[in-house]
This record gives sequence, structure tokens and C-alpha cells, in this order.
Amino acid sequence: MPLALQMNTEDPMFWVMVVIALSFIVIALAMVSIAVFVSRAVKSVNRLEQKLEPLVERVTVMSEQGRQIAVQGKQIAEQFNAMSGHLSTAIMHLSESVAIIKNEVLELKEVVSDSAEQARDKVELVSRTIDRTHRQVASTTEFIQSKVIEPARELAAIMAGFRRGLEVLVAPSPKPINQIYGEDEMFIG
Repeated sequence: MPLALQMNTEDPMFWVMVVIALSFIVIALAMVSIAVFVSRAVKSVNRLEQKLEPLVERVTVMSEQGRQIAVQGKQIAEQFNAMSGHLSTAIMHLSESVAIIKNEVLELKEVVSDSAEQARDKVELVSRTIDRTHRQVASTTEFIQSKVIEPARELAAIMAGFRRGLEVLVAPSPKPINQIYGEDEMFIG
């Protein structure tokens, strides 16, 4: 008799295996959706960073030019003091804005980096969970095979032998040879 397992829908192990298979599918879908979400977030941050870098560079250049204008304005005449004061204030606000933008971009990079790291940790946790579940299913299957199925086969073989022995013991006595041939001759052509 081959050792292939036959799946029976009335067998509880069949349903346990179906639930485990469905769990694997759900876990795989969750992992894929997490990966897609993280990928989209990283792409969005990269696009934002690429759009902000030229702006930051322009603002930096403008800030430097503003400082040069302020220095020249002070050297030209006293009458431009009020004007250079206002220009210095504007430059200060502009450089503060640039510093704030740089800080926000850095914080955004840190948030994305942390999110990506957390996502990697979660994927690793899910992977370890799947591995552990697989090991448990394999050990449970092996346990059931050795402790339930193999003893049940042996018991079934013993019971079949016992039944055959009882059939031999309680079988009617055989007919005499002449009686058997007499009946058989009647049926022959």
C-alpha cells in the first residue's frame, strides 16, 4: 500500500491545513501591501526632496546676494541705513526660512528612514513567524503520522487478521467432494 496521504474533507486535519494555507496567503498579501506602501512613501519623499533642493539652492544664493547688497548699502551712504536695516531683516527671515526648510527636509528624511526600518523589522518578524509556523506544522504532522496514523494502520491490520481468523473458525464445514461434483455436473452444459 503506498504511503501517499489521501485528503478527506471530513477529516479535521484537512481543515487545519486549509486554515494554515489561508493564513500563509493572508500573511503574504500583508507583506506585499507593506512593501508597496513603503516604496510609494520613499518615492514621494525623494520627489519632494528633488523639488526642494533647487529652491533651497536658489534661496541660499539669494541670501548671499542679499548680504552682499547689505554690506554695499552700508558702505555707500548713511541715508540707506534704514533701507539696509529692512533688507537685513528680510535676509534674516529668509535664512531662517531656509533653515526651517532644511530642518523639515531632514526630519522628513528621518521619519521615512525610521518608517522603512520599522517596515523591515515587521517584514522580518512576519518572516520569522512564518518560519516558526512552518516548523510547528511540520512537527505536528510528523507527530500525528508517528503517533496516530501508523498505530491506526497497525491496529487495522491486526483487526483484519483477527476478523479473517474468526471467519475461518466460524465458517461452515466443507461439503463432501462427491456432493460438490454432483451439483457442478448439473450446471455444466
